[in-house]
Amino acid sequence: MVRDQKGWRLLRDFKKGKFCFLIGVDNWSIELQKSEFYSLYLLLLKINEQILVIKDELMDEESITLEIEKLPWYICLEGKKNEWSLRFVFESQDQTRSFEMYWPIPIAQNLFYEIKNMWESMD
Repeated sequence: MVRDQKGWRLLRDFKKGKFCFLIGVDNWSIELQKSEFYSLYLLLLKINEQILVIKDELMDEESITLEIEKLPWYICLEGKKNEWSLRFVFESQDQTRSFEMYWPIPIAQNLFYEIKNMWESMD
């Protein structure tokens, strides 16, 4: 399964073995294991839940920052109630690799929904 839009791409290919999910934005990409992708999916749901809880209380021009840390991930959402970016830090629990990702506005919202749809279509 491939989702390829202007500025980002998302790929699921179980034939690749251990690192079967790819997320790419602009000029970089990272491959994730199924368990890493699942933990990212869960945290994206959680941060989306948080923004939905406060969204009606925010003015359109009001800036927000939401952070979640659940190893191996740290996620930071920054922006306004209807447009935001996401920054991620991944610290490998088995100390094999670490990385950071940044999804700018409007890529962050599009990629969030595509990751959600991709994971949920596997059930």
